[in-house]
Amino acid sequence: MNYHHKLKKHQSDLKWDDYCAFLNLSLEEFTLIQNRLLKEQLLLWNNSPIGQHFLKGENPKTLAEFRSAVPLTCYDDYADFLLNRQEHLLPEPPVTWIETTWEGGKHPIKAAPYTQAMLNTFEHNLLAIASIASCDNLDTKRVRLRRHDRALFGLAPLPYVTGLFPPLLENKLNFRFLPPVREANAMGFGERNKKGFAMGLEQGIDIFFGLTSVVHYMTETFINQAAQPKGSHQYSLKKISPKMCWRFLQAKRHCQEEKRPLMPKDLFRLKAFLCSGTDSALYKDRLEETWGIRPHEAFAGTECALVATETGSQSGMVFFPDANFYEFIPETEYHKNRLDPNYTPTTCLFSELEEGQNFELVITSLKGGVFARYRTGDMFRCLHKYGDKMTKLPLLQYVDRVPTTIDIASFTRITERSIREVIDLSGQPIKDWFVKKEYSRDQKPFMHLYAEIDVSALDYTAVCEELLTDQLKACFKYFDADYDDLEKMLGIAPLQLTLLKSGALNDYYQATGNQLLPMNPSTHDINTFMNWTAQTNRKKGPVMT
Repeated sequence: MNYHHKLKKHQSDLKWDDYCAFLNLSLEEFTLIQNRLLKEQLLLWNNSPIGQHFLKGENPKTLAEFRSAVPLTCYDDYADFLLNRQEHLLPEPPVTWIETTWEGGKHPIKAAPYTQAMLNTFEHNLLAIASIASCDNLDTKRVRLRRHDRALFGLAPLPYVTGLFPPLLENKLNFRFLPPVREANAMGFGERNKKGFAMGLEQGIDIFFGLTSVVHYMTETFINQAAQPKGSHQYSLKKISPKMCWRFLQAKRHCQEEKRPLMPKDLFRLKAFLCSGTDSALYKDRLEETWGIRPHEAFAGTECALVATETGSQSGMVFFPDANFYEFIPETEYHKNRLDPNYTPTTCLFSELEEGQNFELVITSLKGGVFARYRTGDMFRCLHKYGDKMTKLPLLQYVDRVPTTIDIASFTRITERSIREVIDLSGQPIKDWFVKKEYSRDQKPFMHLYAEIDVSALDYTAVCEELLTDQLKACFKYFDADYDDLEKMLGIAPLQLTLLKSGALNDYYQATGNQLLPMNPSTHDINTFMNWTAQTNRKKGPVMT
């Protein structure tokens, strides 16, 4: 009996046990499942051409042998095989390929193969997430999802990994997606979100899947437009169902009495509100206030598939035992490797996580997948090593991408290499620089570039921050199409520029012996440098601008 038949018969307990039983695992049981699945994977991966490429003749059979024989890997190690779709080299034949942003310019995409067994696991874990997110009573574990629920989908479509959600859920649960999946696939991301929300106003919304930054923008846009005088916004009562029309009129009167703006919670009664994406923690409180239900966070990635979900208590995310084999690079080890690329960081296992510490996630694909000891570039913090009232497993929080990558609202990933290429493309005489991901007062992320102009160019080049910022923005948009979407779709200005006195970074290094990292130096290091610069400038005279 599949999921929607269980829904029809209201077998809530059975659904919960079938899909969410992993929450009852002990750490020892979780580890046993991980080790068993890794041994099964090694039988496939060791004998594949791509496996032998890394193993160089070795044939590890145990976890210890595997960790000793296989180095930590990154996408560069797989690019020649995967970007050319060389399926004959893989452990198992894939049934689909998933893509995501890699770097703009020379490396626009990454591609990852998914086997049928991987898709089956993905589907099972997706239904687990939907069950947990829609559970309205943690004691009875009653799942509120029903066939033909109306689902608004605000995540990236295929070939991105979240694009797997609609076809899998439509097949299993017969959700009515807004707009319908086939129609939505022919639309751009922004157009689909606008159309879906408009349909939700007409028909109602039961479930909302969304990229957190996009949901926040849609929410604030709705509140602002609803506050405009009658006739000045895009929402009309002409196409709204009688039920939604009555709810809308009641909500307007209620909000007028309370002297507050109309919010989504006044119109919609969501059964489940699922979110994903960078900086989700920044938006959750505001989204709970405006929708009347706290977003339920999950984590997925192109290379790692569907990895983790919050529990019903929403005090952290628990990892699925059958999605990947997990290792973690402690933050201290990560920084040693960052400062010395020849240093090999040690990893710890899931059972060895330390509470309150940050880790980079390392995965090995299961079920015939291709990646082995793969550094995902995603940082997690262990919040509770021994779980909470919902599970005995460790609970983690997604922190951000690793410091060498700047992820803005899950739209674009900017690296040191891409910044250098953009500066070269701009033709501007920028000699030295560093960049930091920062946040505006209204919690919008942006990239703050601190840059020096080559002193030899000052005789013939007129430089001002505003002009240089505009030129760099134009080059970023040319270099990375996703960068342009940040302004068009989310109203985010991704770049802020601060010009430094020519030679300031070198002078600071000569005077103090401290050198700022080019990507995401610590706030303490930046403040120390800026204070030193200000003191030095007061002694030497005015700063070049």
